[in-house]
This record gives sequence, structure tokens and C-alpha cells, in this order.
Amino acid sequence: MTQLDVMYRYAAPPSEAATMALGRIREVYGIRSLTFNEADKTVRLEYDATRLTEPIVHNLLRRSGLEIVERVSLVPPQPTPEPQKLSS
Repeated sequence: MTQLDVMYRYAAPPSEAATMALGRIREVYGIRSLTFNEADKTVRLEYDATRLTEPIVHNLLRRSGLEIVERVSLVPPQPTPEPQKLSS
């Protein structure tokens, strides 16, 4: 079992119908958790990569009625290293 997380930003809070559909996503075999952050307008899913792929997870969210804007990277941006000066 390989657990992966993916996060998406959504445009507007889910409607009542979308909320009901999102509740059913938790019943899909391979979906481990579904977490909303209303302040950041993001939804994070943990899923079993041996059962599902990221495009399938994205499609489940889209079909629920949630308006996905973009995928959010879970890895923070890394600082670029400063070039080292060579001494003569």
C-alpha cells in the first residue's frame, strides 16, 4: 500500500449537492481521507496509489461539483543556493 497526498485549490465553497457528493467520495475504495481548509480554499486527499491515480482522484472531485482551480504543491519552494565564489 502506497499512501499519497494531493491538494487542490477550489474557486467557491461547495454547494449542498457537491457536499453530499464529496461525502460519497470517502466511500471510494482507496480514498483514505478528505480534508478541507476553508480559509485557504483547499482540499487535501490521501489515497492509496496502488488503487487510484492522481487523475482519477482529480476526476472524482470534479465530478462531485467542486470547481477545482489548480493543484497545489505540498512541497514548499526550496531556496536557490548562492553561487560560490572561487578564490584565486
